[in-house]
Amino acid sequence: MIAHRGKFVAYYRVSTTQQGRSGLGLEAQRKAVRQRLDGGSWQLVGEYTEIESGKRVRRPQLEAALAAAKKHKAKLIVAKLDRLARNTRFLLTLLDSGVDPLFCDLPEMNGAMGKFMLTSMAAIAELEAGLISERTKAGLAVAKARGVKLGATGAWLARRNRAEAQARAKKLAPLVRELKGRGLSMRAIAAELRKRKVPTPKGGTWHPETVTRIVRRIEGARA
Repeated sequence: MIAHRGKFVAYYRVSTTQQGRSGLGLEAQRKAVRQRLDGGSWQLVGEYTEIESGKRVRRPQLEAALAAAKKHKAKLIVAKLDRLARNTRFLLTLLDSGVDPLFCDLPEMNGAMGKFMLTSMAAIAELEAGLISERTKAGLAVAKARGVKLGATGAWLARRNRAEAQARAKKLAPLVRELKGRGLSMRAIAAELRKRKVPTPKGGTWHPETVTRIVRRIEGARA
């Protein structure tokens, strides 16, 4: 094992708000970072945790981690590559940043070789996305040729959107109920959710109206 030296900024990722609050997966990632760095003379100058769903595109904590790495002239250490390896945007952001990354589950990649590896992974991610799109289109074409009616009716779309909204509300229910139990107003709850950096269902900003809609869905599910 290489004895690492210098400064590092850690970037963690958990896929849901609930995991972010409970620490599920987060402690394991922190442990992986310390195990990878163990044995050298190193300093962890920052830790950033992204709490996101699979559909979320922007990664503010990744941007903040890269900015901190540049400021301290540090490397960015990523606890787990796994699904991030298939995210073209993530890999290209790393490439464009000029910051050297260290992945806990991969050999060290520096300089030209590291850039080549990241470029290759980004290309593979883009290829996979393209192949999935092609397979989807081919499947739809076959179904259409067989006389299957494609496309969703307005009623079906409405039912699907309601189901998705209800599922999002269910995930947020424990936290919202906790805050309501403290006697907080909708405005205060919205402020607390912003403070905790909890993403809204659609990736916007928490407002009293947003909280009210979530509460109505939660109470509707209990009725």
